[in-house]
Amino acid sequence: MAETPSTELANQQQQLVVEADANQRELAGDEKAAVLLLALGPDYGKPIFKELDDIEIRQLSRAMSQLGPITQDMLDTLFVQFITSLTTNGDLAGNVDSTERLLLSFLPQERVDMIMEEIRGPAGRNIWEKLSNVQEDVLASFLKNEYPQTISVVLTKISTEHASKVLANLPDDLALDVIQRMLAIEPVQKEIVEKIENTLRTEFMSTLSHTRRRDSHEQMADIFNAFDRQTEARFLTALEERNLESAERIKALMFTFEDLGNLDGTAIQTVLQQVEKPLLTLALKGANDETKEKFLANMSARAAKMMRDDMDAMGPVRLKDVDEAQSGMVNLAKDLAAKGEIVIAKGGNEEEMIG
Repeated sequence: MAETPSTELANQQQQLVVEADANQRELAGDEKAAVLLLALGPDYGKPIFKELDDIEIRQLSRAMSQLGPITQDMLDTLFVQFITSLTTNGDLAGNVDSTERLLLSFLPQERVDMIMEEIRGPAGRNIWEKLSNVQEDVLASFLKNEYPQTISVVLTKISTEHASKVLANLPDDLALDVIQRMLAIEPVQKEIVEKIENTLRTEFMSTLSHTRRRDSHEQMADIFNAFDRQTEARFLTALEERNLESAERIKALMFTFEDLGNLDGTAIQTVLQQVEKPLLTLALKGANDETKEKFLANMSARAAKMMRDDMDAMGPVRLKDVDEAQSGMVNLAKDLAAKGEIVIAKGGNEEEMIG
């Protein structure tokens, strides 16, 4: 039975070999991708592979199998190039034709036709679903400059819950006018609805996708958070030499294990209730004294004594294991913040970090 691309990739997976005396050379495009994914390892590389098609996986597999040793300088240069490209602002412009040409370069004609049909097709296709995912204050800020009748049509097309939040963000007089028009609204002509949909698509959604694009420094800060300590320090030092401003912005946005010590007692206790004891013990074993004492102070006297005894009994531990445990606690805190159970702020500002 023939191997699938994913099986082929699994069979060819290797650890990135970094040697000081390897041949220094310029990497080709597919080699750069191969080095980057090997350096990320299976845990962080797997989600990327899931986004690739069969041809791309085969190409990367071939590049990985033929890569050979990489010098530390080559690896450092590649990561700095990657970081710089993500943190350097640039202007791009596109249109329907250029988009179609790009898609045809790596997708079958049938898939491209389906995608382009949605783009070129009926103006309202999926627009109302997209509007329902737009933050209510942002949508209200745009709609408040439209005619009340137009606003009433839009609010009847989106979900009731979202419409109520948008209404609450409109000026009172305008909101009351819109409510009255919604109460008396009659079936709207198809041409009017299509005109409103076109306006929303061209004047609002396109602008929104540009202006609300995630900050590249924030994205890179998340990537740096996932590095082990040595890798983080190495790339930050290299980046500081090339682009000090970007390096400083990334450091300010990073949320580290030490930042957990800036949470207030209630938030720390919430984290303590959720974290597994072995993970906590290992993470605190390698923590600085201030962070360690902050966590111990939020335990009962008996639990704190047991934790100290457990840390003493562990003896020496590998820095790699400590890094993984502390990263696990940082991820747990982020998950709790996403659920609204605690509030965290990046940058280690104690006054901004509350539970």
